[in-house]
Amino acid sequence: MNRVTRAIKQMLPQGLFGRSLLIIVMPLILLQLISATVFYERHWDNVARRLAGVLAGDIGTVVDAFRETTIPESRERVLTIAALNMGLGLSFREDAILPNMAPERMIEGDEILLRTLTDSLRRPFTFELTGETGDIAIHVQLPDGVLDVLAPRKRLYTSTTYIFVMWMVGSSLVLFGVAMIFMRNQVRPIRRLAIAADALGKGRDVPTFKLQGATEVRQAATAFNLMRDRLLRQISQRTEMLAGVSHDLRTPLTRMKLQLAMLKDGPDVAELKADVVEMETMIDGYLAFARGEGPEEPVRTDLGELLADAVSGAQRAGGTVELALDVHGEGDLSLPLRPAAFKRCLANLIGNAMRYGQTVKVAATRKGDSIEVTVDDDGPGIAPDRREEVFRPFRRLEESRNIETGGVGLGLTIARDVVHAHGGAILLEDSPLGGLRARLRLPV
Repeated sequence: MNRVTRAIKQMLPQGLFGRSLLIIVMPLILLQLISATVFYERHWDNVARRLAGVLAGDIGTVVDAFRETTIPESRERVLTIAALNMGLGLSFREDAILPNMAPERMIEGDEILLRTLTDSLRRPFTFELTGETGDIAIHVQLPDGVLDVLAPRKRLYTSTTYIFVMWMVGSSLVLFGVAMIFMRNQVRPIRRLAIAADALGKGRDVPTFKLQGATEVRQAATAFNLMRDRLLRQISQRTEMLAGVSHDLRTPLTRMKLQLAMLKDGPDVAELKADVVEMETMIDGYLAFARGEGPEEPVRTDLGELLADAVSGAQRAGGTVELALDVHGEGDLSLPLRPAAFKRCLANLIGNAMRYGQTVKVAATRKGDSIEVTVDDDGPGIAPDRREEVFRPFRRLEESRNIETGGVGLGLTIARDVVHAHGGAILLEDSPLGGLRARLRLPV
């Protein structure tokens, strides 16, 4: 049962537009099928029976006239009058006998015609289609010969059947076209809302868009606009507060450094100087975190150039860093980025890898509609159950690989925030070099 259900779900349209059309079209198709069934079972049978009865009556009239006279001239006159008044092609083959065999070609609805002719004529007969026009040839056995009747096809078929079918098909197509236009107009605002939500999730500017569509869609769009304003306001307030606090702390720290410089060197003074340096490092981390949520706008950027700059800076700092760019893959490495923020993200990841590994390898490649960046090192790595912890703000592991040694626990937090702000994802995995791999996926 589950397999059947899954198969049905896979066959159904996945989009709202297709499902809505299916909801509208399926009842229409069922209605047309029911109407066609009722029409053919009642109207078609009644019309076919009446037409067959009229044709059988005309033939029976000619047979009765032939029975009353055997004079050739009289019979010829009967055939002429019948041909003129009944629209039949009549001829008589004297002394002919019908072969005792089934007709080679039967016609549609032959049961009704067979039953009607049997009841009306009460004589041996056969019938078949003849010629390209599909006229009906009926042969009736008389005592002294065979009466051949050629009846036009329209004597047994009515054009109302085809008119009915054409009307059903035509009306269905018109209704289907109207439904498509209507549903497309209803689905378009939902698609615009989805595009706006996706852009907001990627940190791009989403101007307030015009409310359109049904009442429920307008309510969702209004809620989205309010949510967007609240998010931007909260981010701006937190960024300004963090930047302001960090900036204000620099003034007393500067005074403390000046006072410590005027004191004589000693164990206590050295410890105080170390504390001041640590506090400056913390403030730099806070400012970097604040800048990561700043108002920088995304621009089309070549990720390969950013990676080259980041790797070059790491190499100048004395690190062994290799760069591999797949520029011959499925496309170039250009995508909308906040260059300054993303460069800070790369610097954090590469710096972290350099701190715990002797060799660092950075690679980037495009896969379909996303770009993947990996940063590998040959350091001690991190246990899989502890990898999520290192992304928490101010979190430092008490292990041989302390992710934020010499920092305040914001490096990977900043990196993940920057990646998430671009609509991407960052994962920590085992590296082929034996250490840790940071894998970034960014939508193009």
